[in-house]
Amino acid sequence: MSSQVSGIAASDGIAQAKAYRLIEPDLTVEKTKVSNTEEEKKRLTKAIDEAKEQLGKIRAIAVESLGEEEAQVFDAHVMVLSDPDLIDQTHSAIDNDQVNAEFAFEQVTDTFISMFEAMEDNAYMQERAADIRDVRKRVLARLLNVTLPSPATIDEEVIIIAEDLTPSDTAQLNKQYVKAFVTDIGGRTSHSAIMARSLEIPAIVGTKNITELVSEGDQLIVDGLEGEVYINPSEETSSQFKKKAEEFASLKKEWDRLIDEPSVTKDGKYVELAANIGTPKDLEGVKNNGGEAVGLYRTEFLYMDSTELPSEDDQFEAYKNVLEGMDGKPVVVRTMDIGGDKELPYLELPDEMNPFLGYRAIRVSLDQDDIFRTQLRALLRASVYGTLRIMFPMIATLNEFRDAKAIYEEEKQKLQNEGVEISDSIEVGIMVEIPSAAVLADQFAKEVDFFSIGTNDLIQYSMAADRMNERVSYLYQPYNPSLLRLIKNVIDAAHKEGKWAGMCGEMAGDQTAVPLLLGLGLDEFSMSATSILKTRSLLKKLDSEKMAELSERAVTECTTSEEVVALVDQYTEE
Repeated sequence: MSSQVSGIAASDGIAQAKAYRLIEPDLTVEKTKVSNTEEEKKRLTKAIDEAKEQLGKIRAIAVESLGEEEAQVFDAHVMVLSDPDLIDQTHSAIDNDQVNAEFAFEQVTDTFISMFEAMEDNAYMQERAADIRDVRKRVLARLLNVTLPSPATIDEEVIIIAEDLTPSDTAQLNKQYVKAFVTDIGGRTSHSAIMARSLEIPAIVGTKNITELVSEGDQLIVDGLEGEVYINPSEETSSQFKKKAEEFASLKKEWDRLIDEPSVTKDGKYVELAANIGTPKDLEGVKNNGGEAVGLYRTEFLYMDSTELPSEDDQFEAYKNVLEGMDGKPVVVRTMDIGGDKELPYLELPDEMNPFLGYRAIRVSLDQDDIFRTQLRALLRASVYGTLRIMFPMIATLNEFRDAKAIYEEEKQKLQNEGVEISDSIEVGIMVEIPSAAVLADQFAKEVDFFSIGTNDLIQYSMAADRMNERVSYLYQPYNPSLLRLIKNVIDAAHKEGKWAGMCGEMAGDQTAVPLLLGLGLDEFSMSATSILKTRSLLKKLDSEKMAELSERAVTECTTSEEVVALVDQYTEE
């Protein structure tokens, strides 16, 4: 009997094949009292060494199938297994409680996982939890003497069904045979989703119960465009999706032809399509997808990937690599966005009732300006290697911007006095993510060089609704006329002063939002690299003057998100 399941579309594409259930072995751990704790510690060391060796082999497979950049996740896994805190705490648990190695290891890794998962609005830290889960499974399997499934052995066309896919599972997937995968849990920012996009295979995550509904060998259709899975579909449905798959394949060929094309509308208006990145390693994806700039470089990962505050020289090298890597194309670097949910173990920050409205981003930088000055010096030194734009996050008042800019000017003067060469064309702007800044944009525009609208936070702050809270998630409305009015206010204010306005939130790559943003006059759209070609293709079909009419009507006539979406459909289907 056929049925249909919905989930989160994590990687575009359409696939049809039989189900392969990737089910984990029983790794249940029992607590056992031991008398020889040294023997247990030796067992743990042996299991960790074997897991590292296994990871080395998986990494080699990943380099072949995914490339060096994606394979580096396994370096992170080896680092987890080499973490002295993890090993020391497990040894202490074995010694103090006189328990078996597997129980001690599970208890200690549980603590680490819980800590990272508590940071609910931080996808990066939640990925660290996934890394620990992955390596724990590998070590426990060794200690319990059971064999983990190996996706690398699949030799026929299948669609993988799993509760979740770890990075090491995904790295072993051979796209010749694995046509798609579907999981119970996960999101678009998880490692498995990112790797699926790198492999260019369809993926749907977060279905909640796909493993309960699908049996081994069931025929499946995965529609990665809409986030739908069809179980044992009818011949008619299969035929429809075969046609849809052919249409998508031709569409992708059309997108690929646009890699070196400028981003222009049907009537010849140019906008800049940029990419959001977290590390210099992400540049390959920007180039492969025809990115014209980096619209957001999240520098906090430099701090989060380190065991201490990164030095000026370490930061300089990272910024220099990105600027050189973009061959003169603009790079917007956001200064440290730490605090709130993004904790650093080596930087004592206060516990807060509401971290998203608390001590974070520019507030930390202005308060602990020695950290801020180090980052600004590194950026200024790197500026001669490309086209640098510096952006201050979480700006609520003009005084905050003025204070940050004053520190920037002080460090610039010091470096010049030291004889250090600095670019004379650095732009300094702000991220508009707090409604107060959006409302006062006309005054900010007189002093900043540019605006970049951070819609992820601007939406939740405007609607007073935590986007990670399922009970109020209906209020996360990117098309709400109130939000569009704020965005229009920012763009109009920038243009009145001869400045440019960009956007680096998820909304910039949203195919429903793009016509509206074009009509509002947005100059730069920064998004996930994999969305660039799709957006460039859409822009070529849009008339900017017609979209201006659409946006004006959306802002002045519409009262709900639904009305805005209907209006967009009306204008883009004509």
